[in-house]
Amino acid sequence: MKINLFVLFIALSSVLKLNAQHTDVINSNRPSESMSAFAVGKTVIQVETGLSYINEKHSVLDYSASGMGLDFNVRYGFFKEQLETILELNYQNDKYTTDDFTQFTRKGLKSSTLGLKYLVFDPFKNYEEKINIYSWKANHRFKWRQLIPAVSVYAGANLNFSSNPFLFGGEEISRISPKGMLVTQHIFPGAWVFITNVYIDKVGTNNQTLGYVATITKGFNEKWSAYLENKGLKGDYYADGFFSTGAAYLVNDNLQVDAYVSKNFKTTPDFLFVGCGLSWRSTTNYKDVMIRAPKKDKKKDKSKKDKEKEKTKKRLDEVQVEKP
Repeated sequence: MKINLFVLFIALSSVLKLNAQHTDVINSNRPSESMSAFAVGKTVIQVETGLSYINEKHSVLDYSASGMGLDFNVRYGFFKEQLETILELNYQNDKYTTDDFTQFTRKGLKSSTLGLKYLVFDPFKNYEEKINIYSWKANHRFKWRQLIPAVSVYAGANLNFSSNPFLFGGEEISRISPKGMLVTQHIFPGAWVFITNVYIDKVGTNNQTLGYVATITKGFNEKWSAYLENKGLKGDYYADGFFSTGAAYLVNDNLQVDAYVSKNFKTTPDFLFVGCGLSWRSTTNYKDVMIRAPKKDKKKDKSKKDKEKEKTKKRLDEVQVEKP
């Protein structure tokens, strides 16, 4: 989750002020739908996949459909720590029943998207927080910097090279259509993470959509975390809102399993999704990034030392004057 699930290690990374995107344990977008601001790290390859049960009903058109869905996403970091490419595939196979009880099977790639995400701003980059060794409360109090989010931009393309029975709004299908997104991510004390995605999808087609995803995640310990999410979308042919919740468990540093349930607000149609999945990554080719502390201003340091010397000399002179 987008960090989603491993708030603890991401929060820890922010405290240490590391600039590298790679983290000690896997940073997955599952099981939520939002995308995190941070990348997986240069040369890291990560697979996020899951199965779901889908139930769909329409109160006006009087049809129903039920079946299975498969999500398969691949993330790869390259060129820079802040950059990753993302391939997202969603396959669905269901049985569709009309109002006169006619049945037929729908199957195919519901969506396939290829894009790039780049971290443009990290509020903790080159920032060193002073630690108060005398006060636990001072170190854990609210800080205004926590209101400043990490910011990423995403640009991608929807790829449709076969018939798609799941699109709303007519039979016209564009082979390639753009998608753009702005991603923000806040990291708060207590292992809380808040992520927002604002996007425009299928630009220039009958199915052009504006949407947002807002996700709040809580890490309970080193293994368990959970999330709540709200998603809204609006287009010429379809507009709706979804509410989702789920949890994830960290099996080891490179493997996470998860489960979730998602429900929309409308009945035209009415959707229910229940699923589970896993995320796995390979860091075989990853090399640690050397983090250099910001250079200190030698002139300022020198002037400080000179002032201290002057103060010390003045004190010594005062002591000598006071002697009988």
